[in-house]
Amino acid sequence: MVSAALLSDFATEIIIPVCAVIGIFFSLIQWALVSRVKLTPDRKGPPNTNKNGFNDSLIEEEEGVNEHNVVLKCAEIQNAISEGATSFLFTEYQYVGIFMVAFAILIFLFLGSVNGFSTKSQQCTYDTHSLCKPALATALFSTIAFVLGAVTSVVSGFLGMKIATYANARTTLEARKGVGKAFITAFRSGAVMGFLLAANGLLVLYMTINLFKLYYGDDWEGLFEAITGYGLGGSSMALFGRVGGGIYTKAADVGADLVGKVERNIPEDDPRNPAVIADNVGDNVGDIAGMGSDLFGSYAESSCAALVVASISSFGINHEFTAMCYPLLVSSVGIIVCLITTLFATDFFEIKEVNDIEPALKNQLIISTVLMTAGVAVVSFIALPSSFTIFDFGAQKVVHNWQLFLCVCVGLWAGLIIGFVTEYYTSNAYSPVQDVADSCRTGAATNVIFGLALGYKSVIIPIFAIAVSIFVSFSFAAMYGIAIAALGMLSTIATGLAIDAYGPISDNAGGIAEMAGMSHRIRERTDALDAAGNTTAAIGKGFAIGSAALVSLALFGAFVSRAGIEVVDVLTPKVFIGLLVGAMLPYWFSAMTMKSVGSAALKMVEEVRRQFNTIPGLMEGLAKPDYATCVKISTDASIKEMIPPGALVMLTPLIVGTLFGVETLSGVLAGSLVSGVQVAISASNTGGAWDNAKKYIEAGASEHAQSLGPKGSDSHKAAVIGDTIGDPLKDTSGPSLNILIKLMAVESLVFAPFFATHGGLLFKLF
Repeated sequence: MVSAALLSDFATEIIIPVCAVIGIFFSLIQWALVSRVKLTPDRKGPPNTNKNGFNDSLIEEEEGVNEHNVVLKCAEIQNAISEGATSFLFTEYQYVGIFMVAFAILIFLFLGSVNGFSTKSQQCTYDTHSLCKPALATALFSTIAFVLGAVTSVVSGFLGMKIATYANARTTLEARKGVGKAFITAFRSGAVMGFLLAANGLLVLYMTINLFKLYYGDDWEGLFEAITGYGLGGSSMALFGRVGGGIYTKAADVGADLVGKVERNIPEDDPRNPAVIADNVGDNVGDIAGMGSDLFGSYAESSCAALVVASISSFGINHEFTAMCYPLLVSSVGIIVCLITTLFATDFFEIKEVNDIEPALKNQLIISTVLMTAGVAVVSFIALPSSFTIFDFGAQKVVHNWQLFLCVCVGLWAGLIIGFVTEYYTSNAYSPVQDVADSCRTGAATNVIFGLALGYKSVIIPIFAIAVSIFVSFSFAAMYGIAIAALGMLSTIATGLAIDAYGPISDNAGGIAEMAGMSHRIRERTDALDAAGNTTAAIGKGFAIGSAALVSLALFGAFVSRAGIEVVDVLTPKVFIGLLVGAMLPYWFSAMTMKSVGSAALKMVEEVRRQFNTIPGLMEGLAKPDYATCVKISTDASIKEMIPPGALVMLTPLIVGTLFGVETLSGVLAGSLVSGVQVAISASNTGGAWDNAKKYIEAGASEHAQSLGPKGSDSHKAAVIGDTIGDPLKDTSGPSLNILIKLMAVESLVFAPFFATHGGLLFKLF
């Protein structure tokens, strides 16, 4: 019945780390290429000729700006942004570090107490005839895995931010040579982050499994239960990164826009605006560092969910190492596929004009998905036996290797569909955003109504895509199928992140061009890069939310199995009250994050107004604003305000599991998953649509857009108000919600042994 895999265990042990190292090496090559753009004024140098036979040093001289001064100015601004971002992240990580240590101790105490800190071997949870390593070992190794996941997540976010602040001014300078050059610089630096993160995540997870194996030996059930701590560490850091960074960036953005654009009628990123540096710093700490940690968390969790289920299936019972590592092999192939895909954008095709930008980014998604389908087919047929059994809530279900291949494909293609639907609803090339822009004629109120309606409507197709992928993958391979589908959606993470990081880098490049006083033509180029980046950022958020839904369902399944729940019955009051409370949590969480942005923005608006009113010569451009005070307002607000939402998410599973038991907790997880996905998609898309409606009016590229008026018209002001409302929706609440649903599920899974043994104290009393 059961046949062995074609790929030997030895080959698997070589392939996974080699692919990860190739990914790291490729990102270093991209970084070296980006750093060839010099940030020091070139005095005399031989003109180098590129492949078109043009001279690279033929930079347009029509700007009437001294070449030397522009470069120095760009370098100075870049330095200010980089310092601001680094100092914020260091402050944030100090607080997060304290939390990490405290939570690590908590994991050890809770899990160690399952068997009263005994060091004797215990009966296995699933295979009751065998003995497994003691609960104390699980406690210790889960804690180590948690710390490793947390550190990897923090390092991923930090490196991404460093690369982005390194590349932003270089993109601005390349924009003088044309839009194609600037695009390649921004995209390459995005790729550095994407590949570093994907490869690091894979390598650290693989090394952790091998190190833990030295102790666990043949007890794979205990080994992979301990590995789940890795996913918990990754996601808990991502939560603070996303919420803290999101509050930081939006407080500055809202403050800068409301006073600068609406009250003072000065352009975006004007150097006279005191909040402008804080705004640009925010793009890096929120959209880059936060997004990096977030997708790393999803990736770690989907791998952990798949490994946990596999360890109690035939792969784990028969100790088939290659089949067991199937999720890691899929990710390894993903790195190679994304590497080839990246070359299409940077080397095989050249971008000659503004209209080529968005298609080039969209082609990245399509090419990576098509190539990945072929790659997964190969892996599925050489790494898996032709038939095997998968754990299905107490029974073993017979599955064939082609069914797992289809599970990965369902996730992969559902991700692409969600990406394109998101693009349709948030790009100003299509009618939904143009309708929102048109509604600005009659003021901000109609703009807000249209935007909200668009967000709610944009939920429909992604939910059907997620529903179909859940049904198909569960029918084929139970909960393992869902975990693998989530991994499929995230298998092209390197390309997804490259596209995603490209957005904030272009946004910063535009800001630097404006602050350095570069010509209108250059600002137009950076705006075009930025508008494409805005849409791709929305696509990235769509991916993150879709994968979060699948990941948390897979983790939920693993939790239900581990906690020994036979069936989750919605009609029992214990479960139903959990459902209601769980569905309420995303709203409570959003309320906290939105209010945090609002109160921080309030302080920012007051400070910016104060500077405009009290610093003589500021509006005339004769005096310099005090940027540092605005940076400090954003930093202080975000550090203080990220703690309550973080505490809500981290403490809910602990309190519910301990006091009300595993049935109620299963209800809370199901409720938060179902409501969180809807709120997250609608919030992200509403915000994205408002932002691009404003850009549509500003660009004035079509007759319709021109009829809505130039910058400063009533329609434009209404669009700016919509954009400002949408900012915290799309960059703080929306993206943080996908972490809420994943994090609660993975935390419940890690603490499941404790809840199953000691949980439900309140019900035990009565």
